[in-house]
Amino acid sequence: MFDNLSERLERSFKILKGEGRITEINVAETVKDIRKALLEADVNFKTAKAFTDRVKEKALGQQVLTAVRPGQLLVKITHDELAELMGGEAVDINLKGTPAVILLSGLQGSGKTTFAGKLASMLKTKRSKRVLLVACDVYRPAAIEQLRVLGEQIGVDVFTEETEQNPVRKAQKAIERARTFGYDVVIVDTAGRLAVDEQMMDEIEAIKNAISPSETLFVVDSMTGQDAVNTAKEFNDRIDFDGVVLTKLDGDARGGAALSIRSVVEKPIKFISTGEKMEALDVFHPARMADRILGMGDVVSLVERAQEQYDEQEARRISKRIAHNQFDFNDFLSQLQQIKKMGNIKDLVGMIPGMDRALKGVEVSDDAFKPIEAIINSMTPEERSNPQLLNGSRKQRIAKGSGTSIVEINRFLKQFEQTSKMMRAVSKQQLNPRKFHRR
Repeated sequence: MFDNLSERLERSFKILKGEGRITEINVAETVKDIRKALLEADVNFKTAKAFTDRVKEKALGQQVLTAVRPGQLLVKITHDELAELMGGEAVDINLKGTPAVILLSGLQGSGKTTFAGKLASMLKTKRSKRVLLVACDVYRPAAIEQLRVLGEQIGVDVFTEETEQNPVRKAQKAIERARTFGYDVVIVDTAGRLAVDEQMMDEIEAIKNAISPSETLFVVDSMTGQDAVNTAKEFNDRIDFDGVVLTKLDGDARGGAALSIRSVVEKPIKFISTGEKMEALDVFHPARMADRILGMGDVVSLVERAQEQYDEQEARRISKRIAHNQFDFNDFLSQLQQIKKMGNIKDLVGMIPGMDRALKGVEVSDDAFKPIEAIINSMTPEERSNPQLLNGSRKQRIAKGSGTSIVEINRFLKQFEQTSKMMRAVSKQQLNPRKFHRR
């Protein structure tokens, strides 16, 4: 999402490249360019000006160490100020109460219902909470059906009671049911409109007053840019929400909402959502987002996602097969599934330092693995277990079955062999570290 902003900021820092020291003239020129980059990213004008004024003030007050170049120092100052602009520290969700009640608000199309499912999945799997989803959008049957489908997908109960058309009473009944049957958390999905109107505001305000939620979240589509900030302000003025959820961060938004919203409404961003997968939800960490904006990646979040999908028993099985040179196409497919569970591929690539720059102009899609999966699924069980069996005639049959070509199959086989060799080398090093120790 921040590709254009990252590129512009990198160009801004180059103004100081080769400079021996920080001066008012070269800092002013760099800061002016940074401000222009922020405005182009749809950051609120007052926010951009205040931000660059702070960066300039801190830069001119610093003595540059011999080991640190002026450009490096300004990157550090900009990073710290970006993190502070977005809230400084991650803020946890409030789950006080029996049950804890979470009220979701926002415009239609902001991704509220999908977020409700993602949050329920996160609370269930990571915090072992028993969650009840509540469909309070009484105007759109499709929204109720969507929540029901998501509930089935993640194994979470959904309160619909479609005979009840009053959203306030519906929310109250759901909470009463949650108390009776011992649910830990109730997530109330409310109706939205295409634009802010008095009826919607009255309704969400009435629901909040009636159920006294422990947490009220405003869900906003980050693709709407500066409009997202204006809408957040209107909602906050009426219902005084506790935190913001930014959705669709995997899109081509310019990033202005993420950078402006905290300073305008003075409420923390609590979650960021990418893609449609239920796993594609992260707690918002301002410092990590600052890393990504400045092209430094986000290795910590990448490792956390990998750990969430880590299956110790499966890892031991794969390690043993690699050590005995038995790694086959079934194992390869199993590893692909693990990677896919980690979330949106484009988002994962953005977490690796330097990869955004290295893959500039290259389309990174979740569909990238589909041809490989089709190739493996077109093999017989015997072929999957014995890669060496693949001769010319077998490859032709697999190409027909998978809708690929012999060239694509050969390219995949080469990648498979390289991956197998690399994994064997790592396995040997782990088993015999002395052999690789340099004296």
